[in-house]
Amino acid sequence: MPFSDFHGNAETVRTLREMLARDHFPHAVILSGPQGAGKFTLAQMVAKTMNCLERPTTDGLPDFCGRCANCTRIAEADALEERFAEAVEARENLREADKRETRILVQTHPDVLIIPPDPPQMLVKVDQVRHVIHEIYYKPVEGRERVYIFSDADFMKEAANSLLKVLEEPPEFATIFLLTDNPSALLPTIRSRCMHLRLAPLSSSEVEQYLAKHRPEWKPRERALVARVCGGGLGRARNFDLAAYLAARQDALTMLVPALRAGDHSDLFRVTDTYRSGADGKAKTEQLIRTLYSLLEDMLFHKSGTAELVRNQDIQPELAHMAEGVDFSWIVSAVQRLGELESGMRRNLLRSLALDTFATSLER
Repeated sequence: MPFSDFHGNAETVRTLREMLARDHFPHAVILSGPQGAGKFTLAQMVAKTMNCLERPTTDGLPDFCGRCANCTRIAEADALEERFAEAVEARENLREADKRETRILVQTHPDVLIIPPDPPQMLVKVDQVRHVIHEIYYKPVEGRERVYIFSDADFMKEAANSLLKVLEEPPEFATIFLLTDNPSALLPTIRSRCMHLRLAPLSSSEVEQYLAKHRPEWKPRERALVARVCGGGLGRARNFDLAAYLAARQDALTMLVPALRAGDHSDLFRVTDTYRSGADGKAKTEQLIRTLYSLLEDMLFHKSGTAELVRNQDIQPELAHMAEGVDFSWIVSAVQRLGELESGMRRNLLRSLALDTFATSLER
């Protein structure tokens, strides 16, 4: 997969390649953009190009061959979710004492290290940054550059402060990538020491065209829904679990409708009772919360007269009817209560009870 296969954001891609051509790449780069925009894919492409043994050129700019030993070993981490799951499983198999001291890192090439958020808090922790500090000043072993990719730059405070030490005195042969959906969440002192490049979301029509080729089993209406829900993130759209989203959306509607119409709660309680403890329940709850945010946002678009921005276009009449029955303050309050629910889930509250409390608190 050469640079020409990267979809969209041609100017940003060209900027990165021109810096590679000048052999004057910044020591730290913030790559921001919506989920699925290709931030990790692009960082991996740069890592391959930096360390490619053949280093071909296309359109007069550096590229990577995808065949040499360095390219293929770095590419083993392209499937980051699989490598992450393997690392988590390996840690779970350790003794309890060792488990507490082990942090999640992904490395398929000695000169390219990926630092994902560490579970269960899903934040980058200080021990992960200390590992980077410990090895970043050693010269590359098999490539030309050391590359460190923070796949989701959501840091604990101490970890963020530790990273500043590297950013203040970086080695000339290392590059750090900070990938984030929200660059403003990074410390200003970190942002000021990095070059910032943004990946813009693709248009819904571009995503639909892509899905028509890669997800032909979906109907045009389904492709249109996925394109809008994913907000222009091609990677997210490609791997989107449409069945899980539709199930979560139906549950979300079951929670919202009684709050607006003061009806029977039996359907609500049957739905929330299915959100049990365990990893599956956690993922299901996170999907539900994301879907609730999406529906509330769509209701807000209707209230503000911008129905063309609604993402769940296939149920627009129902959303419009729901929006008619509330005012702006109700939507704002619902979003605030949803934020409290999301925070409570991190504290391992009983899921079904917390969902019941959220839904009933919205009743008008």
